[in-house]
Amino acid sequence: MRLDSFGLGNPRRRGVAAALGAAALFGATTPFAKELLRSIGPWLLAGALYLGCGAGLTLLRVIRDRGWHRSRLARGDGRWLAAAIACGGMLAPVLLMIGLRRASAADASLLLNLEAVFTALLAWFVFREHTGPRVVLGMIAIVAGAACLAWPRAHAGHGEPGALAIAGACACWAIDNNVTRKVATGDALFIAALKGWVAGLVNLALAAAFGAVFPAPPVAAIGAALLLGFGGYGISLALYVVALRELGSGRTGAYFSTAPFIGAALAIGIFGGQPTPAFVGAAVLMAVGVWLHLSEHHEHAHAHEALAHEHPHIHDEHHRHAHPAGWDGREPHVHPHRHEPLRHSHPHFPDAHHRHPH
Repeated sequence: MRLDSFGLGNPRRRGVAAALGAAALFGATTPFAKELLRSIGPWLLAGALYLGCGAGLTLLRVIRDRGWHRSRLARGDGRWLAAAIACGGMLAPVLLMIGLRRASAADASLLLNLEAVFTALLAWFVFREHTGPRVVLGMIAIVAGAACLAWPRAHAGHGEPGALAIAGACACWAIDNNVTRKVATGDALFIAALKGWVAGLVNLALAAAFGAVFPAPPVAAIGAALLLGFGGYGISLALYVVALRELGSGRTGAYFSTAPFIGAALAIGIFGGQPTPAFVGAAVLMAVGVWLHLSEHHEHAHAHEALAHEHPHIHDEHHRHAHPAGWDGREPHVHPHRHEPLRHSHPHFPDAHHRHPH
């Protein structure tokens, strides 16, 4: 089974599963990464996590394709992917580290909720992604839940320069999320692996520049970080790309904002502790937000223009093309295909095939 498909024929179900899966894996990384920080510095750990993402997904892609093959990016997608990597893999980590030097970790955890807000605002007002009242209210509820989870740990202080840098990092990741949507029909493993390699090398360069010390013994700690990065960053990022393809940037960002709650829940379950009132409040708010998104219904007559691209697909109402002789009938499958102009009406979301104006 391909990571891109989940064996789910319904695009919405596939997108929601991918977004929540990405959030679960990323959220699960937090409590384990905190334990690794006892022996690894933050920059070095960030570099190792991202390198684990890049190396692990590259190996997975080689195994999947039974050898190395060129990426299946469409013509013109390279510039979008380069912009995404520059913003999310290079600028954002640097700004975050600058911010963390001048702001507390508690303040940072609260400010990082801005990523979902910036992502949604860019998607709705710059990239013209359709939204509705339920989606807006759902996003507000989910972000409020994340803020509720982080707020009790925050404290009064004077960290304005650090806060500005962290907000800048969130803006860069928001740009990354929206620009990645432009290439989301490409190979999710390739896109996520390339991001991992770049972000890993950038963070390791920063770690070396600021005199990071390798832990002792290095093999066990670094190995654990690489493995954690493969799952919590690598698989998570690949699933995020799939979700962008099926749901669009705003909705994917909202679902992904449940990651802090998932991380806190695992921390309580694995490392002990009691749920606090803030934790319960966050759970309620996020549950309401996810329900509002899941219960959204958007249907109207719309037109599809002619389009040629390549991505995992099944033969549904949007994919009614012929195949050359020798096709084994397996679905989902990947190959270049063309969509003829079509006008119809059905429930849909701003996925790769529904980016029309309203």
